[in-house]
Amino acid sequence: MPIESKDLQAERAHAALLELLRSGKLGSGMFLSMPSLVDDIGLPLSSVREAVKRAESTGLLSVIPKRGIMVMTADPETTRQCLALRAMFDCEGARCLIEGGAEMPLAQLRATHQDLLDAANSEDFPDLSQRAISTDLSLHDLLANGIGSRLAARLYAENRDRIAVIQNSRPFLPTRIVSAMSEHLEIIAALEARDIGAAQHAIRHHLHNTLRWWGIQPDRA
Repeated sequence: MPIESKDLQAERAHAALLELLRSGKLGSGMFLSMPSLVDDIGLPLSSVREAVKRAESTGLLSVIPKRGIMVMTADPETTRQCLALRAMFDCEGARCLIEGGAEMPLAQLRATHQDLLDAANSEDFPDLSQRAISTDLSLHDLLANGIGSRLAARLYAENRDRIAVIQNSRPFLPTRIVSAMSEHLEIIAALEARDIGAAQHAIRHHLHNTLRWWGIQPDRA
């Protein structure tokens, strides 16, 4: 069996660390030790240290001397900044997609959003958390990728991971899923109409309501 390079091991460790953060297994504000993280990831200490450095550089983790490693906190200011940054990507992406005449899978997006909205409105109140996250990301990913910049794509991906940690700190409630999917459908309608102003207005409206749901004053966003 060929020996795996240190760079490849570090890449694998980073991917595993991101999955632990995205899944919520490592939650907001949690303190970790390097030995426990090595056990969770199952790769050599040197590779895990490199993964931690990369995660720290994007704000996902903080290394605190003599105390250990802390996962980023979903405090109001961090939440405000991350969501406002996402809205900036959304607004610019909508402009680029519409002005560039890009083809967008809007019929499919509308269908999946409407299906989730109907499920959240049902009396059974099923656990829709993972479905809500994937449906939510389908629109935000489309908008951010519409910018067409590798640098923007990297910065968006880093912010997307931070938002995942924030989202995992609070359960998805059917009432919020209903409002969020309705707001997304407004954005989709504006994209279908190729109306930049309406799309950006709907995006800012979505930001406003998302901040309110997190208990954050929207007028400061």
